[in-house]
Amino acid sequence: MKRILPVLLVTLALSACASAPTLYQPAMGREAVGFSEFRIEPGRYRITFRGGPGAPPEQVTDYALLRAADLALADGYDWFRVSDRILRPVGFGGPRMSVGVGGMDFGRHSSVGLGLGAGFPLDGGPALASTIEVFMGKGARPPGGDVYDARGVRETVGART
Repeated sequence: MKRILPVLLVTLALSACASAPTLYQPAMGREAVGFSEFRIEPGRYRITFRGGPGAPPEQVTDYALLRAADLALADGYDWFRVSDRILRPVGFGGPRMSVGVGGMDFGRHSSVGLGLGAGFPLDGGPALASTIEVFMGKGARPPGGDVYDARGVRETVGART
């Protein structure tokens, strides 16, 4: 039994370090890795892609653009313009420390306790979420650095998924 306990503790510690990979997929919950969208009006969406812990910012933003391209193509549009974009950390906010004090009285005897705790991430660091608002169009793509060809994004970014 004495040999099993250290092996079990090491196994648990290593499994805590494993993080969910960042895949291009629908998010299956509010805190899940993947994309979600909200249709504001025809041809206009707010899209969020949430990466897993430690996912690079470029991957998270590219997957949000890929979702916009997929929606544009599915709705019969040729291009989309990003009108707003936000990249923000989600989940773990950094090291935490807490202090607790407690006491109890047993008639003639009393006791006081003090506790100190700290928390650190074991899953690769904070996760990032990219939220973009896009509106879509048909025909020739208008000029601008914030306008994307839906088929081009699907081909280049989609090839890396």
